[in-house]
Amino acid sequence: MNNQQTYPGQEHHVSDIDETGLGAVDAVADDRPPASVFGEAWRQLRRRPIFWVAALLILFSVLMAAVPQLFTSVDPRSCQLADSLEPARAGHPFGFDKQGCDIFARTVYGARASVVVGVLTMILAVVIGTTMGAIAGYRGGWADALLSRITDIFFAIPFVLAAIVVMQIFKESRTILTVVVVIGIFGWPQIARIARGAVMEAKQEEYVTAARSLGSSGWANMIRHILPNAAAPIIVYATVALGSYIVTEATLSFLGIGLPPTVVSWGGDISAARQMLRQAPQVLFYPAGALALTVLGFIMMGDAVRDALDPKARK
Repeated sequence: MNNQQTYPGQEHHVSDIDETGLGAVDAVADDRPPASVFGEAWRQLRRRPIFWVAALLILFSVLMAAVPQLFTSVDPRSCQLADSLEPARAGHPFGFDKQGCDIFARTVYGARASVVVGVLTMILAVVIGTTMGAIAGYRGGWADALLSRITDIFFAIPFVLAAIVVMQIFKESRTILTVVVVIGIFGWPQIARIARGAVMEAKQEEYVTAARSLGSSGWANMIRHILPNAAAPIIVYATVALGSYIVTEATLSFLGIGLPPTVVSWGGDISAARQMLRQAPQVLFYPAGALALTVLGFIMMGDAVRDALDPKARK
């Protein structure tokens, strides 16, 4: 016989008492602190196969750029005319190009120039674009009008065409740094617009008003509160833009006005192989394939990050 009594306010627990006298708990309180935006994004990313595929492609490209010796011990500049257009053989899985250079070695070492140019250009464009956009969005007024008009001027200039024209000035002094600066100077306007919109939205939030009421200065608010909460769209676009910067470097090298021939790059090898497309398509296929997979990896990563950081996409 069950002698348990029901007290006022406890009626909802009676049905939860089992035969052993122990209460069955319907829900367990979660005392964990709420996840940050990036913490929640990471949980979303871990469940998406597209993220892991993109991460593997990017990791593979970065390893080839940073430690090419892991993949081949052949010097990409060591060429023998006797091996011109020879097919694949032991130790040379991709065969040889017209100059007798190992295609596999040149494909591996070509990742360094392309990835370095892409990463450095992305950093430069993010610094310039975020600075311009953040100041315009936060200050407003004449500063916003002036910086927005400057951004519009750069928007009106065709990106690749401008890079081609400016690179003509550096015919005798083309280096990786030169290519990075030229592409970065014309590659920041879209980031500036994104940063401006994100900062204008973030500065209206209550936590910014609360920080200001507690005596926090304008620039302190910008650095501590506004920029961290406006970073998500900038990160998404920068990830996708990195792939486009790699393509731009390859385009300039393909046209003969990018990196000098002494630098092993995918764009340079594609340019040299275009005349042998019918005779030896493998000379073009491998560097072009490596370039395409690397760019695809960054684009897929950008899409995955965008979906993870966008609350609407999560819904």
